[in-house]
Amino acid sequence: MGEYGLVTTLRDRLGAGLFSMVAGPDGEAIARRIHETPGPRWFAEDRPIRHVHADAAMFVAGLRALLMQSLHPLAMAAVAQHSDYRTDPWGRLQRTSAFIGVTTYGTAEDAQRAVDQVRKVHRHIRGTAPDGRAYRAGDPHLLAWVHAVEVDSFLRCHQRFGAQPLTDDDCDAYITDMAHIATRIGVADPPTTRDELAETLAAYRKELRGTPEAREAARFLLLQPPLPLLARAPYAVLGATAVSMLPAWARWPLRLPFLPLSEATTIRLAGHALVGGLRWVTAG
Repeated sequence: MGEYGLVTTLRDRLGAGLFSMVAGPDGEAIARRIHETPGPRWFAEDRPIRHVHADAAMFVAGLRALLMQSLHPLAMAAVAQHSDYRTDPWGRLQRTSAFIGVTTYGTAEDAQRAVDQVRKVHRHIRGTAPDGRAYRAGDPHLLAWVHAVEVDSFLRCHQRFGAQPLTDDDCDAYITDMAHIATRIGVADPPTTRDELAETLAAYRKELRGTPEAREAARFLLLQPPLPLLARAPYAVLGATAVSMLPAWARWPLRLPFLPLSEATTIRLAGHALVGGLRWVTAG
């Protein structure tokens, strides 16, 4: 086997391991169903949502979204009390990955079935936060926060680390694409432009704070995920990159550092290198 063959084999092995972690043991079968089942889709092949969600920048974006979402006490209470993120973090990642995949690329029938399943699960998630307030996962106000943070994270990280950043018009088109899914999930009047997205996020600022549950989740996500030894260094770069994409005001509530000089130089370069490596690995 020549040098090129060895490199290709290495890439294939790394790609298979990463795919298994993100998609789960049934990932290949799920992917085939998503991409090969005939039928109409919610989004045509030229829509920005398909472009953004196919890029390796989503690895950074997903972690950034989780950190941001934890700043809403009621959303964090729902995760802390009903999620298995500590005991089965990869299972949760795999379910999220499958949902994004089927709603972005799957048939309209399969996409709607996935949305219906999420709404069914949400109906059973309710409780009382540590501050005494009641919450329910299907609350349109909480759903709107989770949705806005995901859209903001996916788009920001794509524009920073994506192989082909979107044009200004396509940024708005991406937000509009995501609004289609959000409406079906139960979000009332989701944003469809960058200006509307910024207004939505700003409106939640007064509700946000760093709770002990949020800080615990941040520590777990950044420092304690169950990973093999060889994956820990790349994951540390992923975590630092995701933190660097948070707004400055979001750091202290989660007890995360704000290092503007390092983030603008060393961490940004490391983030580009990591995402480029992930893109190379997953291209096989």
